[in-house]
Amino acid sequence: MTAAALAIWTIVVVLALAVLRREGSEGLLAAGGTAVQQGKALMMRLPLALLAAAFLMQVLPVELLVSVIGPQSGLAGILLATIVGGLLPGGPMTSFPLALVVLQGGAGLPQIVALIAGWSVFAMHRVMAYEAPIMGWRFVALRLSSSLILPFVAGVIAMVLTTLLP
Repeated sequence: MTAAALAIWTIVVVLALAVLRREGSEGLLAAGGTAVQQGKALMMRLPLALLAAAFLMQVLPVELLVSVIGPQSGLAGILLATIVGGLLPGGPMTSFPLALVVLQGGAGLPQIVALIAGWSVFAMHRVMAYEAPIMGWRFVALRLSSSLILPFVAGVIAMVLTTLLP
């Protein structure tokens, strides 16, 4: 068992004990039911997302993308990956497999960090569909301008860490 899996199992056990103490067995059953429902949805999506990523690897011009966000692309590649990440449509079931395909194709790790961070922070599809209609454009402008540099900084930090910790 990996350290991450052990940590997750520890958290699950601690939370289960807290629910049991607070809500009793009914709370555990309710939580288990919710987990099963979410698991079913995930089990339907995850294999399809991985299959789509495998197909995407065959048709995506990975070499072209790697040439501009490869390990040698430096700060310019990190900036480009940040922008591309913000424009990626879809949720984690499409974005993470796509990032994995590009990483396996030879993209730089700091650039992929910037890509995922850009997707997480900017996600223009989410801004247009949910954030602006619900929160308003003033809020969107404030949030985007205040977090504008975050994905780029994440990529730069990843670049520094990958050179310090090979």
